[in-house]
Amino acid sequence: MTQLGRAVVVVEPDREVRAQQQRAWNWYDWANSAYYTTVLSVLFAPFLITVANRAAGCKADASHCEHAVSVLGLQVAPGSLPFYLTSFATVASAFVLPVVGAFVDRSAHKRWNMAAFAFTGSVACMLLFFVDGTNWQLGAAAIVASSILGGCSLVAYYAILVDISTEDERDDASSRGWAWGYLGGGLLLAVNLVMYLGHSALGLDTALSVRLSLLSAGVWWAGFTLIPLMRLKDYQPRGALAEQGGLWQRSFGQLFDTLREMRGYPMTLTFLVAYLFYNDGIQTVIYAASTYGEKTLKFDNTILIATILLIQFVAFGGALWFGRLAARMGAYRAIVGGTCAWMVIVVVAIFLPAHNAALFFVVATAIGIVLGGTQALSRSFFSFFIPHGREGEYFALYNACERGTSWFGTLLFGVVFQVTGSYRPAIFALILFFVLGLVFLLRLDPERGAHEAGNTLPTVS
Repeated sequence: MTQLGRAVVVVEPDREVRAQQQRAWNWYDWANSAYYTTVLSVLFAPFLITVANRAAGCKADASHCEHAVSVLGLQVAPGSLPFYLTSFATVASAFVLPVVGAFVDRSAHKRWNMAAFAFTGSVACMLLFFVDGTNWQLGAAAIVASSILGGCSLVAYYAILVDISTEDERDDASSRGWAWGYLGGGLLLAVNLVMYLGHSALGLDTALSVRLSLLSAGVWWAGFTLIPLMRLKDYQPRGALAEQGGLWQRSFGQLFDTLREMRGYPMTLTFLVAYLFYNDGIQTVIYAASTYGEKTLKFDNTILIATILLIQFVAFGGALWFGRLAARMGAYRAIVGGTCAWMVIVVVAIFLPAHNAALFFVVATAIGIVLGGTQALSRSFFSFFIPHGREGEYFALYNACERGTSWFGTLLFGVVFQVTGSYRPAIFALILFFVLGLVFLLRLDPERGAHEAGNTLPTVS
């Protein structure tokens, strides 16, 4: 054990012990990804629109409802409701997560912090099963709560990575976690889509098949969280500053200190800005892919569902491959290469002909390869620019900035479509985010950034 100020840092000397801890840690990616795939990405939005349509006095399957539902006194179109809720949750997270991160840094029980947020978030997710008839209000409250709590759990989860891995192990551990996440989320999504598409043969109506799928995501999330909770160890805070007051009071104090001190870490800020841009581009491409495939390329739901599953399972291999790529050429070069690949994908996408499923699947495969890899390496690469003992806070800012600005891409996509009347220039416009991300990546000096934060880069960086 070594002393950093008044905090005790436990250094695991045994590589096998670290490997066991990393395998246990990877299970939380497997656990929480089911929520993001089954619930947020695929089933929740159309289901809540159906319920809200009925509440507004329209047909459940109406593509456009002339009436509105009242949300805190505001009149909201049923078709917009889930997207406003998601936007509210992401903006709220931008304020909540940094405080949670400061709390996590002060805690010697990060695995319990992660699990507590995960269990409460999963319970909120399970409440979606009881959304039926015209009861959209329960669905609105449950999705906001589960989304914010899920983000809180990830703050603690990311902070644990630094405790259980050396610099040379971190990229590989993060990549395996993302790969497990895509595999787990993809498997449950595949089961739920089979149940949804074959609900009649199973004796279920459409609504019940969706409600059971939403319930399964919460159960999966909670159940598999038990594995890292039981297998991970507790680690003492690393280098935390001694302050007066209770834990929550110290957490707010540390947060304000960090916001002031960020100017002293220019490379950390540079990478954070780069990530904001290229990750916003990634999220918007994924969000817009189904709309582009349906409205411009004229594919039916069967092709679109197959594409979603293809991306999930290819991303499993893509994350592992990028981890090996980082071991050979360094995470920085791999992220730069991945950002350039995204630009190529966007350019190719605008020339795809309608009704050509084979070419659409080729582009989807390319998306899957770079999707998991760029996100996994971004997580581990950012950890080298975080001062010791501030992992929770900085990862909270990483998540909060991502969530708080993730609407830029969708806004640009919508504006370009409104001006041009076509999704092809709208999808091409997203290249702007990858170009800006690349510009800031090329301004980054990784060695300087790690040195400023008191860290060392991996042998191959």
